Amino acid sequence: MRILLTGGAGFIGSHIAEAYLAAGHDVLIVDNLATGRRSNVPAGATLHEVDIHSREVERIFADFRPEIVNHHAAQASVKVSTGDPVHDLEVNGGGTARIGLLAAQNGARKVIYASSGGTVYGEPTELPVPESHTLAPVSPYGLSKLIGEQYLQLWHRTHGLDYTVLRYSNAFGPRQDPHGEAGVVAIFTGLMLNKQQCTIDGDGEQKKDYCYVGDIARANVLALETGSGAALNIGTGQGTTVNQIFAALHEATGNAIPARNGPPRPGDVRNFWLDIRAAKDVLGWSPEVSFDEGIRRTVASYA
Repeated sequence: MRILLTGGAGFIGSHIAEAYLAAGHDVLIVDNLATGRRSNVPAGATLHEVDIHSREVERIFADFRPEIVNHHAAQASVKVSTGDPVHDLEVNGGGTARIGLLAAQNGARKVIYASSGGTVYGEPTELPVPESHTLAPVSPYGLSKLIGEQYLQLWHRTHGLDYTVLRYSNAFGPRQDPHGEAGVVAIFTGLMLNKQQCTIDGDGEQKKDYCYVGDIARANVLALETGSGAALNIGTGQGTTVNQIFAALHEATGNAIPARNGPPRPGDVRNFWLDIRAAKDVLGWSPEVSFDEGIRRTVASYA
């Protein structure tokens, strides 16, 4: 199968590229390397270093004629989206509109889209959060990812383009950048391996859903043939506290430096994890890598 993968040089995208290649597919990656890395691109994939808004992307679609388009290129920072919501909308909402339209115009049968289970729902009114939960984002990032979903629904109605939306929980694993706006697992791993102290926001008892990136990649393989017209949560179905993450990394890295507690992060949702029963029913997917095993693999990759 010919698969065009945007954002394939990034953390999650590069693992998806590996999984597609392992399944015998032809993978072409479009990535401007703003946050992705050329070293992340697996052998066997073709990389075009271009932006999804460039005219060059039109030629790439026309030449490659993908059967599947997997769209992971994004502005992925809630903080950046709050500071510049217009840029966030242009990249995420406008970018998804453009990629979906190019897919339809060039004969692709389906788009697989990376959405955000942690932000499109807003403040949870029930736990775990099901796909039927009210969609009420509280950040520009959550809104722009939701707008991307709605553009795919539009292209389905007007062009017959099939799609599957995967709403991820917090991904972690090898190749996640431990600097800047990375997730807590990557940040703490980087600090501990460099013998530096970690700062836990608030009391550390806030719970989120952390899913190993290899399991996320496997969901993208299953979505090639299943999940038509569906929006599905991809997570673990349970919450893990920041204190539990710190303890697991403390043991895995052998770092004995105790953490310090800082102030709570403003606007942070305290408890959030996803209901993943629909992914099991529709995709035949459920997470296979336990949190502790995922931590061990992550630390080994950084070390």
